[in-house]
Amino acid sequence: MTHTNTSLQADTQPAPPDVPEARAAAAPVTRLPLQTWLIEGLRAGVFLKPRVAGHTPTPLQALIISALVFVVEAALFRLEIAGPARLDVQAWLSGWWVAALFIGLAWWAFPSEAAEPDGETPQRPVGVGAGFVLWVVAAIPNTLVYQCLIGAIAQGWLKGELFSQAWLYWAFFAVFTAWSLGAAFLLITRFTGLTVRAMVFGLALVASAGLSAWQFNARTWQDDSARDAAAVSRPRLHLSQQTFETQQALWEKTLAAVAPERPGVVDVYGVVFAPYAAEDVFLRESTLVSRVLAERFDAEGRVVHLVNHATTTSTHPWATTLNLQRTIDAMAQRMDRNNDVLVVYMTSHGASDFKLAASHWPLEVPPVSPGELREALDNAGVRHRVIVISACYSGGWVDTLAGDTTLVMTAADATHTSYGCGRLSELTFFGRAMFDEQLRKTHSFELAFARAVPLIKQREIDAGKEDGFSNPQIRVGAGISPVLRALEKRLDALPPTAPAPLPLANAARP
Repeated sequence: MTHTNTSLQADTQPAPPDVPEARAAAAPVTRLPLQTWLIEGLRAGVFLKPRVAGHTPTPLQALIISALVFVVEAALFRLEIAGPARLDVQAWLSGWWVAALFIGLAWWAFPSEAAEPDGETPQRPVGVGAGFVLWVVAAIPNTLVYQCLIGAIAQGWLKGELFSQAWLYWAFFAVFTAWSLGAAFLLITRFTGLTVRAMVFGLALVASAGLSAWQFNARTWQDDSARDAAAVSRPRLHLSQQTFETQQALWEKTLAAVAPERPGVVDVYGVVFAPYAAEDVFLRESTLVSRVLAERFDAEGRVVHLVNHATTTSTHPWATTLNLQRTIDAMAQRMDRNNDVLVVYMTSHGASDFKLAASHWPLEVPPVSPGELREALDNAGVRHRVIVISACYSGGWVDTLAGDTTLVMTAADATHTSYGCGRLSELTFFGRAMFDEQLRKTHSFELAFARAVPLIKQREIDAGKEDGFSNPQIRVGAGISPVLRALEKRLDALPPTAPAPLPLANAARP
């Protein structure tokens, strides 16, 4: 009996602690909760050490965290667009190729868990899964601050002249890119130490950031012109074969009706261009300018009005770059190119790159640049030009368009916005003061401009314009001054005409 009890006792004794199987049973592997991975990833995003040494996330945790970060980033990117917007899934996913690059490089650069000596607790994070989850979450602090800044500017929550400067955006981009890359590289060294592989890993991330900015810089959210155009309160352009045939016939009929030049008379010809269909103010303003030119400058039958608006598809040719070029060329063939005066008036939203915004969804209309207008006028051989640009940052057009036989006026300088181009605006401040008020009293563009500028400034002050005075610009070539003075003298001698009603402008009012 004694022998039997001794044997039974020996059989039930625990294995010595130095046996690997016993060691594994005595110290089971623990899993960190999901919130811990999130907290430690956020710490890594602000350059703090993640406290996850020796642990790795489960596949389900990695999937949940990735999905959560995807949703958060998409929500933050939405701040970039003021007004209706649509999610561009392709643009959103295009940036995630860097995640695959990170995983592949981590697989190559990170030491495996087996590299730790037996029995020792790892002193640093280990594993590709841990690296990927921490890296994904570490992007949130950077993205949160950056997108909130950009969004606050886009939404109009931050206002002032400073926030309209292009250099500020480049400064933001540089600072936050450095933050992102710095946090990523520091995280890599937490896994690998400061090794050659870590350096290669870091350089690869820098290269991927540059490639993304160059080739994959697409916005996750896009302006939803479609939804805006489909709103109940707004008419919508419907494209069909009949629409295109109507436009072609209308364009030919419009140009065929342009009156020829009169021998011995300095005639005024006009091209009025309003390419932004989503704002009724541009239809109203371009219609007003067309009538003022016809009535005040003896140009009846010599003004072509190009406009994008759903209500004018059957009455006015579209305001596209190609139609603008063709119209200028056709006008040059009707006028005396060496003696007559061509007035070009363009009204739309303007951007800091000096391109004039164009929109007529679902018709694709490219923006117009100063160089395209200059090229069209030069190719047509028109000598005497009066060019008026009513748009934000329109002062950037002056140097390109100016010349000895050219007068150029703009609603703002190259660094400021103009005012009055919103949905509820009747006319822009510049168009109202210049054409609806002052050019009804004088035939002098220079005098009207001089009188309009203080009116615009006071109205901007009264309206609380926060980014500074728009500062309209004018430049008059020496060669056109005597031509315009002679024109003023002839027009002053004509009997006054009663202004005609503006049915299109009235019909477009909300």
